Amino acid sequence: MGEHTESPGLDDATLAAVNEAMIGLHQRYHGREPVSARTQLLGDDLLACMLGDVYTDVEKTMIELQRQAIVHETRSAFQQAMEQRFIAAVEGITHRKVVKFISTTHVGPDIELELFVLET
Repeated sequence: MGEHTESPGLDDATLAAVNEAMIGLHQRYHGREPVSARTQLLGDDLLACMLGDVYTDVEKTMIELQRQAIVHETRSAFQQAMEQRFIAAVEGITHRKVVKFISTTHVGPDIELELFVLET
């Protein structure tokens, strides 16, 4: 399903495994897979996972009703609560310590961006 590109420091199979883990976490906790997913290593230490078309039907309805702030606030709180699970998945797959995790969502286009700063 997802795309990935081979980068120095993490091979193609590792990037694919991280991508699938991000898809799996989204599926488990949001009840649906993102429509698209891409994971790549930027430089030696920034692992970026971009998930597309991420919102549930309830969230899409709230967005249509101009309630994006509630959707964003709920997603942000959820990502903070899930931070250790995301970090554990990436550390377990890459065998590198995550020193910082940053998560954000955007409406129009509907994307979720998971950034992991890896120890060098």
